[in-house]
Amino acid sequence: MKLTKREWLTIPNILSCIRILLIPFFIYIYFSATETNDYYIAAFIIFLSGLTDLLDGFIARKFNQITELGKTLDPIADKLTQAAIVICLVFHYPYMWILVLLVVLKELFMGINGLILLKKGKKLDGSKWFGKVSTTVFYVAMGLFIAFPELNLQVAAILVITTGIFLTISFIMYALEFIHLYRA
Repeated sequence: MKLTKREWLTIPNILSCIRILLIPFFIYIYFSATETNDYYIAAFIIFLSGLTDLLDGFIARKFNQITELGKTLDPIADKLTQAAIVICLVFHYPYMWILVLLVVLKELFMGINGLILLKKGKKLDGSKWFGKVSTTVFYVAMGLFIAFPELNLQVAAILVITTGIFLTISFIMYALEFIHLYRA
């Protein structure tokens, strides 16, 4: 497939590219943070990234700017941002490795099964409500971890457990969707 200028130059695709470009800034600011305000800036970058994610989907649907490139670029920007967040946080919070493991397993499962089904001429029809809820819980919890690096360990544990539960539910629900597609 040849990508045209129209494919690249849509507002949603530009917003997805901006999200990808924000990742190194987030990582740099988070790891070099020395003051509370530095962590607020890192959290603001993630908030801005989340806002561009909401806007790109809304604009794409509302103004008929859905492109094949956007269907690929948006989830790549999502996964890269989520990976950057959990990798940064794993160095500061115990048990964050559980979320890293869940995110990696879920995304590998979805990616591998998505490719297998694509070869069979089938595909998952976009993200589902449970995936969106899980992503929202993930970003709220991670935003709290980023903005407040001195969180009480009990609060941190509750956030990790809550996020893990929502990731697991989403994983199971997507697995059921894939099973349904395999049987169809």
